[in-house]
Amino acid sequence: MPRFYFDLFLGSDFNRDEIGSEIGSLRAAEIELMRVAADLTRDRLLKMESAAPDDIRIEVTDEHRQPILTVTVSVQVERAGPMPDM
Repeated sequence: MPRFYFDLFLGSDFNRDEIGSEIGSLRAAEIELMRVAADLTRDRLLKMESAAPDDIRIEVTDEHRQPILTVTVSVQVERAGPMPDM
């Protein structure tokens, strides 16, 4: 079964996947990539870790560490006017 590595970039932070995951196909790796990106985005927004959330980028590489898939999630808020005091 092929091994895929999911390297994580959060703003300027980098977390290299040293272990990888055995996944049956490239399509299955793509589905896992989207699931991981969605989970990270949700978790970061729920925790409100940053007033200006950093982009989340996950790069999938193959067993030779060649890039094969990348997903980037960016959340941007545009205000139409000043925010009311709460």
